[in-house]
Amino acid sequence: MNFRLIFVMDLLDGVVVHAKRGERDQYKPINLFSSIVSSSDPVQIVEELKPEEVYIADLNRLMNTGSNKRAITELRDKNRKRRIMLDYGIKSIDDLKEAVESELADNFVLGTETTSMALIEEASKSDIHVSVSIDLFNKEVLTSDNRLKLEPVSLIKELNEYPIRDVIVLELNRVGTKSGIDFDFLARAVSVSEHNILSGGGVKSSKDISKMEKIGVKGALVATALHDGSIPVSALQKAVS
Repeated sequence: MNFRLIFVMDLLDGVVVHAKRGERDQYKPINLFSSIVSSSDPVQIVEELKPEEVYIADLNRLMNTGSNKRAITELRDKNRKRRIMLDYGIKSIDDLKEAVESELADNFVLGTETTSMALIEEASKSDIHVSVSIDLFNKEVLTSDNRLKLEPVSLIKELNEYPIRDVIVLELNRVGTKSGIDFDFLARAVSVSEHNILSGGGVKSSKDISKMEKIGVKGALVATALHDGSIPVSALQKAVS
């Protein structure tokens, strides 16, 4: 399998915003920052950039301030052949089933910020395609579930028990900062995981992508380095085998 460069769109009140360090009250529409798009409309952005794979985070759902279901539904309807991962702030199996029945994505992300180990267990026994995002801030797992409050690498190892798709290592304190990748940490994650490890937060350039690939990381979630031109848009459009 080729390395997966996954284009990230954070949706807030129906528009794509520039995420930085998880400080959601400071997020601004992406067109105010980007050198590659002139709009913050998610459908228009995907139409312009044509990424092979998209990761969407519904920030309103994550913050309990509403939902971007309408925008996600429109995006999905116009991009049936495009692979879409979605963090929909899922807290229960009913949340997950509602998202699946609405056909919002083909891969649903259970983030530690909102999910529980019990839900991961239940979802992994179903025929729903789920991935788990280990949401970190300064290497501490963001969660309200005591069963998930483990040292990150220990949690990654624990997830080997469950037949999930991918494990995303999402360092929120690095998101939007281009502060670099902790390659040693990622190498440890890869060494203990039986799942594909995807990395999010801190990517600076194509060199980071190459180095991650060499240590066994299978993909990266990228936004800022694309919007400022550090990574060419063409890298998003390469076919993934």
